[in-house]
Amino acid sequence: MRDILIRNADVVVTMDATRRELAGADVLLRGGVIAAVGQGLPALGAEVVEARGCVVTPGLVNTHHHLYQTLTRAVPGGQDALLFGWLKTLYPIWARFGPEEMFVSAQVGLAELALTGCSLSSDHLYLYPNGARLEDTIEAAATVGLRFHPTRGAMSIGESDGGLPPDSLVEREAAILEDMIRVVDAFHDATEGSMVRVGLAPCSPFSVSRDLMREAALLARDKGVMLHTHLAENDEDIAYSLAKFGVRPGQYAEDLGWTGPDVWHAHCVKLDAGEIDLFARSRTGVAHCPCSNCRLGSGIAPVRAMRDAGVPVGLGVDGSASNDAGNLINEARQALLLQRVARGADAMSAREVLEIATLGGAQVLGRGDCGALVPGKRADVAIWDVSGIEAAGSWDPVAALALCGPGRVRDLFVEGRRVVAGGQMVTVDLSTIVERQTALARKLRD
Repeated sequence: MRDILIRNADVVVTMDATRRELAGADVLLRGGVIAAVGQGLPALGAEVVEARGCVVTPGLVNTHHHLYQTLTRAVPGGQDALLFGWLKTLYPIWARFGPEEMFVSAQVGLAELALTGCSLSSDHLYLYPNGARLEDTIEAAATVGLRFHPTRGAMSIGESDGGLPPDSLVEREAAILEDMIRVVDAFHDATEGSMVRVGLAPCSPFSVSRDLMREAALLARDKGVMLHTHLAENDEDIAYSLAKFGVRPGQYAEDLGWTGPDVWHAHCVKLDAGEIDLFARSRTGVAHCPCSNCRLGSGIAPVRAMRDAGVPVGLGVDGSASNDAGNLINEARQALLLQRVARGADAMSAREVLEIATLGGAQVLGRGDCGALVPGKRADVAIWDVSGIEAAGSWDPVAALALCGPGRVRDLFVEGRRVVAGGQMVTVDLSTIVERQTALARKLRD
């Protein structure tokens, strides 16, 4: 792999230990790793990428998604529903998916993320109808070129047993655990710089049993992989936990082994002070999904309180049926705005939310090798052109990324390989995958 020198950036946002921002700086990529950061680095035969007029940041990190949902955006019956009603509308549609739907929707969702600066994404796939498998999404990620952290989700309690999902979408718990072992053994790569790591992710406390939650936690620790689920998403979620388990979601999670630095929970909109303290003490991570929380009317997550307490927090776009977009830099802007709505104009700065979107997300996903432009870290780099109309008139180009734009990345490198160039995907043909996506969506509507 040829060295790449990103040269003459207006600002390089390092996200290093002191959060340095270097003016007129260069970044040297070598063998998939950040080799050097500084002014006037020699090219020495490297491919030169000019970055004048640009801000260079670490690639953004998406800590929560349901990629399959890019096939069910803006579905009329779910447009104005709260979480449980929204799920009831969409479950029958998702039950018609198969391997092709999973593959194509993942390609579309990951390409959308890449164009908005994301180099590393998790995914929570918790339904497997008609022969679909986790590897359908892993294969899609390989074509797009993003670093990927898929999670083997599951639902085991159907309507006939008092759960939300239809019986056709749930699996036997023994089969779930068996397949969790299979996908971890087949695809999880714990080495530094790995492109795929696998997590275990029973869907939610209202779609799996207490036994499966406990067994998944034991299995994850045995295999050395991370755990993920939805938690405390809205008022209905809290009411269900109190009625069904007699405790709040945080206590339920702790009782079953679902706290610790190898666990991250999605949403956590309704965590109370005691639960925030629990997550801080245990270093349990949170995937904050501000646009989805707005779209479903779930509320404003107490991110300021979480951060102040020391809870690891990253950003997530959530599924494209509840966002309905997958624009990660816009997610950062929404996170900033919501904290200011809740706590005042000084509640969160543009730089803090950029930290959450990069280094914070890498920490939540246990990726100490990502999230910063520091020698030795992986070469996941986003180049943002701030010379265009969206950022015109900006006095502070770094703050502009979160406050005004641009909304698309100019160039994106993952493991030192170019995924986006000049604002266009170079790894996949967008027109082809969008055409396939459109055809599949039309078939689902018919």
